[in-house]
Amino acid sequence: MYLEMKKRLEAHLRDVLKARFDLEVEAIPVEIPPDLQFGELATPIAFELARKLRKAPKMIAQEIVAVLGGLEGFAGFEVAGAGYINARLDRSAAVRTIASGEGQAAASGLHSLVEHTSINPNKAAHIGHLRNAILGDTFVRLLRASGQKVDVQNYIDNTGVQVADVVVGFLHVEKLTLTQIQNLVGAYNSGRRSDAEKLGAEYRISPVPRTFDYLCWDVYARVSQWYASGTEEEQKQRKDLRYATLHEIEHGGNETAHVAELISTAVLRRHLETMLRLGIEYDFLPRESEILHLRFWEAAFGLLKESGVLYFENEGKNKGCWVMTRPGAEVAEGAVDEDAKVIVRSNGTVTYVGKDIAYHLWKFGLLGRDFGYKPFFAYPSHECWISAEQGETEHPHFGGAQAIYNVIDSRQSDPQANVIQALRGMGHTEQADRYTHFSYEMVALTPRCAIDLGYDVAEEDRSRPYIEVSGRKGFGVKADDLIDKLIAATRAEVDARQTSRDEAERQRIAAQIAIGALRYFMLKYTRNSVIAFDFKDALSFEGETGPYIQYAVVRIRNIFRKGGTTAEAALAELAGLTELAESLAGAENEDIWALWLRAGRRSLVLEQSIATSEPAYLAKHAFQLAQEFNNFYHKHHILTEEDPARKTFLLATAAVALRELVTVLGWLGIESPEAM
Repeated sequence: MYLEMKKRLEAHLRDVLKARFDLEVEAIPVEIPPDLQFGELATPIAFELARKLRKAPKMIAQEIVAVLGGLEGFAGFEVAGAGYINARLDRSAAVRTIASGEGQAAASGLHSLVEHTSINPNKAAHIGHLRNAILGDTFVRLLRASGQKVDVQNYIDNTGVQVADVVVGFLHVEKLTLTQIQNLVGAYNSGRRSDAEKLGAEYRISPVPRTFDYLCWDVYARVSQWYASGTEEEQKQRKDLRYATLHEIEHGGNETAHVAELISTAVLRRHLETMLRLGIEYDFLPRESEILHLRFWEAAFGLLKESGVLYFENEGKNKGCWVMTRPGAEVAEGAVDEDAKVIVRSNGTVTYVGKDIAYHLWKFGLLGRDFGYKPFFAYPSHECWISAEQGETEHPHFGGAQAIYNVIDSRQSDPQANVIQALRGMGHTEQADRYTHFSYEMVALTPRCAIDLGYDVAEEDRSRPYIEVSGRKGFGVKADDLIDKLIAATRAEVDARQTSRDEAERQRIAAQIAIGALRYFMLKYTRNSVIAFDFKDALSFEGETGPYIQYAVVRIRNIFRKGGTTAEAALAELAGLTELAESLAGAENEDIWALWLRAGRRSLVLEQSIATSEPAYLAKHAFQLAQEFNNFYHKHHILTEEDPARKTFLLATAAVALRELVTVLGWLGIESPEAM
């Protein structure tokens, strides 16, 4: 409702300014005042026109209000302060509009591609990966709610140094053969934990964790220590071994590459299983190996040279390299650009940015080449496909998107900017404008949380605001461990409250609360904030948390259960009330009006969240809606109200809050439990 009324007021003001002042004003600022005493909408347009019209803002505002006339859905307009124009809504009409609900957004025709998660397939996912995945998945939900067609991609760097390290760990630290690694992967993939434990004992691996990605976590930590141990000569030999392994994996067609394929594919499958616990799904898994072997770079290299984005450097520190000018750089004519971005090194190898440019040309359908596709992971509603050198004849179409969002942490800002610069330099201005680096900051732990997880936290670190995690150093929180611990904590609470429910139902409720708590904690902070995760804060039923919002939903459902009716019936009965003005007038009903207004902001907040790439706005909206409902609940006695018309109105107020909370929580990827 709010979005519709805002657009209606903007359009009307645009017409008035043309008629009254002969001005074409495209952007009309319309705001929501901080207090209802100033109305429901306001505009500072008079201040913006003061210099152009050479009049005081207040005088301009008075002239505008004098000719605004009646506008459907508005009760009136007034001048406030030094020149603000406040708009007051017709409360009864607004309530009926909000009660009728906002239907599914019409298809926008825009095809967007969101890349998120993108974990190196060398070990188990950790808490930092969860922020990326939850942010990306939530943004996908928001785009789809707005009517966009969205493809979800999870880029898999299966030929990088992290995979090479775990291969070195299995082959040279654990000293396993290809056959032994195949046996281990097979035992884990089949779910035979006991078989994996037997093989681990036989192969002298200790400990033998519960899943293969956990085993890789341990091997990765051990190989990192192995690289740093020994004599200086041994360290040099191990470093040479590392890069020789990396080269063999990149080249393909050898036993080392086969081991890397086995390990990375098994770890990838576990990553998908972990993310599915959070309701996160993907459509396509493009892999680095196919980008290399299908020669995406060669195609991109030709296009980059042809457009002049790349040039060969004959002088300076980058002599012998193919380079491109960095965004915003100014280089004097004839001078050597020492800060140019190297895309192809003097030895002929391509940098990460070069391969990323090729990949993004494919994403936009500009490369002229495509992957092969094979089905990889079955979700309840669709198949997730993976790239291949040769794939199925029949497959969905991926790539060729009109807008791209890359959920990648803020440390990758420079490479992302270089890809955009390359697109712009090649003349793909529209694509560059629709390329968004959806950046975010790291996730750490509060000292209290680190202690809860069993880590030894030094006394001097216990007063710090957060402690950084590091998988390489073995100080990290595996995603599945975190989820398990959250569910165990909520299960104890559910068991105490829901004694009449069976085991399966209590476990399901505990999982809904735990996942809701985790997702909301990751979403409530703006993306540029460092998060210090804490179990107790996330799981609290008080304050700005997922469980607090979920409990508001449960509370409303209990109202209808006790009242022997439904939310749908209450909204239908509201339509039969002939007079609503009395229930919305006066100071005693201001909180009810505020709750209806909050419920009517859904589309406005959705638009804001997408425009700013900031799901935190929607998370805040959900909390404020739950908060305003709880205030309403404690003030008004809904089920014991004696006036039938008033009771119908109060029930409808609860019903609209329920509908909006469930909808918005769904967009946040959070389920709404029946009980808590």
